[in-house]
Amino acid sequence: MMAKTMKKHDRFDWTLTFLLLLFFLTSCVAIYSAQKTGQYGQNFLYKQIFWYVVGSGIIGVVMMFDSEQYRKLSWYLYGFGVFLLVFLFFAPSSIAEERNGAKSWFFIEPFGSIQPSEFMKVFLVLALSSTIYAHHNKYIRKTLQTDFLLLVKLGLVTALPLGLIMLQPDLGTSLVVIAIFSGLILVSGISWKIILPLYGGGAGLGAGILYLVIWKPELLKKYLNVKTYQFGRIYAWLDPESYPEFGYHLLKSLSAIGSGMLTGKGLNGSEVYIPESHTDFIFSVIGEEYGFVGGSFVIGLYFLLIYHLTKTALDTNDPFNTYISTGVISMITFHVFQNIGMTIQLLPITGIPLPFISYGGSSLMGNMLAMGLIYGIRFHHKTYMFASKDRSFSI
Repeated sequence: MMAKTMKKHDRFDWTLTFLLLLFFLTSCVAIYSAQKTGQYGQNFLYKQIFWYVVGSGIIGVVMMFDSEQYRKLSWYLYGFGVFLLVFLFFAPSSIAEERNGAKSWFFIEPFGSIQPSEFMKVFLVLALSSTIYAHHNKYIRKTLQTDFLLLVKLGLVTALPLGLIMLQPDLGTSLVVIAIFSGLILVSGISWKIILPLYGGGAGLGAGILYLVIWKPELLKKYLNVKTYQFGRIYAWLDPESYPEFGYHLLKSLSAIGSGMLTGKGLNGSEVYIPESHTDFIFSVIGEEYGFVGGSFVIGLYFLLIYHLTKTALDTNDPFNTYISTGVISMITFHVFQNIGMTIQLLPITGIPLPFISYGGSSLMGNMLAMGLIYGIRFHHKTYMFASKDRSFSI
């Protein structure tokens, strides 16, 4: 088969560039408004612009690599990410200070804080994709035994960074790691005879933990060393008025979004004070100042982004690229669903940002790294003459 060659201009992903530009403008407007409502001694808008420039540079470098090079580098990057997480655990407080009960950041002057787990998520996507690809190349004939072996491999690859992140502790990022793992299982080719019991067991475990949190919290405290504040998040999610010490952010968020009504109060019209609203609760600022219309616009942007990522996964001729795209889709989708959901009481509050909009250098660079992979897939994509359009996946 002969591959059609395309000019670099035609291979560049202009659609994704346009979407990222819209996210950049939305982030700048939202952060500009958010920092006006707090007593901050620094300009987060300028810093966000700086990190977007750095992130654009990351995209420019990463997109130069093709899928074969991704596969070769995947385990080196995975090992580097695990090393950073281990080093963070043993690092002295002078460079890894504990904040809010979690040790999740390196503090490097003059750059500020760097969160290794944000990059580990992308490295994990590459490692899991490489694991699936290598497994299918080795086991051409699929059986339940080979499928179960693949599941064990994926579980082991995920367990190491997941355990290290949970030790920090960082519940929000841990859930994102689980979401990446779950999403890639769906396209890994593992039989539904294994997937259905696995997902059913996971759902049952989640329901059981929720039951214990509500009715038997002393068991979790005794055997799993769960902290009291972690129970408070669940209680505040279910009934924030009765637990104002834990539900303060949620009550403020609901008040802000509700007061925005249809069209909002306009730029700099925020009246409800929410601590650190430029990070995890940036959607509350958007809801208050631009109402239902503004919130719908942001959700629409994410819909277009996820649609484009899905199209990328389906268009590529390389299964490895499909796995990468799926991992990125799982990561972004969970972030969006969890972050927006927690601001409207749909889900419990966890400390994960809204991708591409919340302020945060590590989060933005991690997401831009993931976008660099998508750019690379698009840039190095080849269309083969006489190739069949029927590219069904056996799952």
